[in-house]
Amino acid sequence: MKKRSMQGIRNAAGCSTLLLLGGLAQAQTPPDAGPPAAGLESLQRELADQASQLDAMKRALAEQQALIHELRSVIGNDVLATKRGGQRSGPGVMPADNVTNAASATQSGPGLVNNPQQVTDQPPQAAAQQGESANAQTLAADEPVGRPPESDRRPPEIAPLIDQPGVLTAQGKFVVEPGFQYGYSSNNRVALVGYTIIPAILIGLIDVREVKTSTYIESIALRYGITKRLEIEAKVPYVQTSGSTISREVFTGSAVNNVFDASGKGLGDVEATLRYQLNYGNERIPYFVGWLRYKSNTGKDPFEVVTDCVTRCVGNTTGTGLPLGLPTGTGFQAIQPGITWLLPTDPAVFFGTFSYLHNFARDNVSRTVLNGERENLGKIAPGDIFEFSFGMGLSLNEKASFSIGYDQAIIWPTKQNGQTVPGSVRVTQGTLLVGYSYRFNNRYTLNLSVGAGLTRDTPDLQVNLRLPITF
Repeated sequence: MKKRSMQGIRNAAGCSTLLLLGGLAQAQTPPDAGPPAAGLESLQRELADQASQLDAMKRALAEQQALIHELRSVIGNDVLATKRGGQRSGPGVMPADNVTNAASATQSGPGLVNNPQQVTDQPPQAAAQQGESANAQTLAADEPVGRPPESDRRPPEIAPLIDQPGVLTAQGKFVVEPGFQYGYSSNNRVALVGYTIIPAILIGLIDVREVKTSTYIESIALRYGITKRLEIEAKVPYVQTSGSTISREVFTGSAVNNVFDASGKGLGDVEATLRYQLNYGNERIPYFVGWLRYKSNTGKDPFEVVTDCVTRCVGNTTGTGLPLGLPTGTGFQAIQPGITWLLPTDPAVFFGTFSYLHNFARDNVSRTVLNGERENLGKIAPGDIFEFSFGMGLSLNEKASFSIGYDQAIIWPTKQNGQTVPGSVRVTQGTLLVGYSYRFNNRYTLNLSVGAGLTRDTPDLQVNLRLPITF
């Protein structure tokens, strides 16, 4: 290398000597000597053209350097290093390192260009177009195909079956979700179901054969994304319920069934929920979303409605012992921690939920009877609820998705003054769920789910319709 460099220096020195001698010869040439002067002018024009082309190349390479610096600041040097090894060479494609080296060589001076012929044969516009083509191909190679950007790392969206969504609201986004729920149940079991409590202590002097209840709940839910992994939600329901109790009076010898109708409507129990995405999952590790729900007792509780008893329901020989109206709330505050998981396995998404709802007991509970008196019941503690669900979601296309799942709740007995209420037993509710979701655009999505009861203690039918609107 040193020998070649020394030889290049000697050749450059020799060329300089020849040019100097040529200049002296020109100075000594008489005015009538035309050909040598014409040759020097042609050489000067070529040098000027090459200098202008080199200036254009310097500007194009400087722009490419600025673009490379911007790309490095966006995607990082480690990603660029992995991408360089996979790039293919081709016409107009120059690796980033070569572009940087060529730019530094050009800025050092025209004498350091190894092959001036390649520079002179390529116009500045073509070089700029080739540079833009190389940048476009590099950006296309860096773009992920068939999956969301890694910077988002949000769980996949599925048709929701339960109240707790797996995909959180984006940071700074606000979601308004009007909803409608219809439920129908026909059973003869006394249990805590949804928004209504029918304690066994309300049964008087009748033999309850069957209770048919229809419930309509209109609700509005408000969600806000605090960060990419944290959201808060508030839900306000309005409950309308009606029920028919088929019964037969005892000690009368009657063989005819009576129908006792009751209804109620009003504000339900307002809820507040906080959700946090615990990790960034993938096809091997599920996404986990932890949440904590608080349920108030803003609705009308079962002890506020008038009971069909003259003076008292225990030991009284008149009245049915049934409420003349239906409550719109449980009458107890509750807190419910839970966790939701989602595992994406193309083309399906598996999901599930575990939760535990604790009802806070109330002291000095009393109910109103027909004459307006209050019958003291003491301390009432509804049973806690352990609930779990699982299912599978399938995306049909970019707009529609389908989900199917199962939900089970185990409800412990209600206690009065520390003792289990007579007739109150542990109840298991099992529901088969089917859900559909259709995305109209980035703002509007329609979610529909249908639940069918699999046990006698479960509501026979549940239909939920929700329309989340993103702002």
